[in-house]
Amino acid sequence: MVDADQTFVIVGGGLAGAKAAETLRTEGFTGRVILICDERDHPYERPPLSKGYLLGKAERDSVFVHEPAWYARHDIELHLGQTVDAIDRTAKTVRFGEDGTVVRYDKLLIATGAEPRRLDIPGTDLVGVHHLRRLAHAERLKGVLTSLGRDNGHLVIAGAGWIGLEIAAAARQYGAEVTVVHRGRTPLHSVLGPELGQLFAELHMEHGVRFHFGATLTEITGQDGMVLAARTDDGEEHPAHAVLAAIGAAPRVALAEAAGLELADRADGGGVRVDERLRTSDPDIYVAGDAASFPHALFDTRLRVEHWANALNGGPAAARSMLGREDAYDRVPYFFSDQYDLGMEYSGWAPPGSYDEVVIRGDAGKREFIAFWVREGRVLAGMNVNVWDVTDPIQGLIRSGVPVDTEALADPRVPLESLVA
Repeated sequence: MVDADQTFVIVGGGLAGAKAAETLRTEGFTGRVILICDERDHPYERPPLSKGYLLGKAERDSVFVHEPAWYARHDIELHLGQTVDAIDRTAKTVRFGEDGTVVRYDKLLIATGAEPRRLDIPGTDLVGVHHLRRLAHAERLKGVLTSLGRDNGHLVIAGAGWIGLEIAAAARQYGAEVTVVHRGRTPLHSVLGPELGQLFAELHMEHGVRFHFGATLTEITGQDGMVLAARTDDGEEHPAHAVLAAIGAAPRVALAEAAGLELADRADGGGVRVDERLRTSDPDIYVAGDAASFPHALFDTRLRVEHWANALNGGPAAARSMLGREDAYDRVPYFFSDQYDLGMEYSGWAPPGSYDEVVIRGDAGKREFIAFWVREGRVLAGMNVNVWDVTDPIQGLIRSGVPVDTEALADPRVPLESLVA
């Protein structure tokens, strides 16, 4: 039984933290809820930053999880622009803000997310070097892409992951010239493998994006503090008026580490190690979102997931655990992307080396298909491209864990639902 006099503190004002606060109230918690956010903006969702908002198709206010008045109306004590600098597990307190405010907690949720990796090369101090994680970054980048498109400017992107490709698509739609430098041989290799990565390379090349594969940036050169070019380790030089670092993100674990909480191995993706209820090595502290490394029974491994759905579902799952629920967090990983006229959804987990084959259902040439990553007949992951309303049966196939007939799996005439055991 949760005492109404208890105090639950949430560190991190992203989607996971905001949804956790919402869930505490909808589940009937009447105690004190304190939400501490190191950004000055109210909690918001991050996908629009590289999609609709960046493209000018969505208004700024559309990114926020709740309207500003919602927090006071639900008695959520929201502290914006405040950084937590210490957790005292013995006293069960957190210290935050410039004045060193200390509050005691009964349960604590860490939802500090991840931070974009920086380029560690000469020239990153030049005006025109960017990364994307926060709303302010998207606002700045939106202006940059507008200017590049107007002046026929060049954008060099380091990295061909989801963020890099989405921004490449946005930049081309603004009219900017785009070169993507990527150390792999195909985009998205760590998620899709070479089979489907090539499809995204072809999509972007059709829209005028230039790729420089098998290389990394070694220097950004400039004049009078402005970017002029980007050099690679194979001696190439690309003209550039702006450079975007899209080389991945690292979980923000410094606060948890300083508090002595157990961390996950780098081989497992790093992050703070939690159990199936998102509880850390301290039974009164939980972690959700990008910073959490949790065991997933379905894939028999430990996962750290940096996508929107994990924050959307993980925050509420952690809140319910804080309230004493015993439910395991075992959502099938899910994410989506929109690039030009291609929309896709991906469910599951199938890194290169974990599957035997990729089964295609539909017409990959027309980019209207579903791809399945299969091991010994079992579906590990599925990606639907310009095919909609199939997420539930795809996730049903993944959850069933039983072998399927791959010929039937590839046949669009066979309903997916009929293959779910």
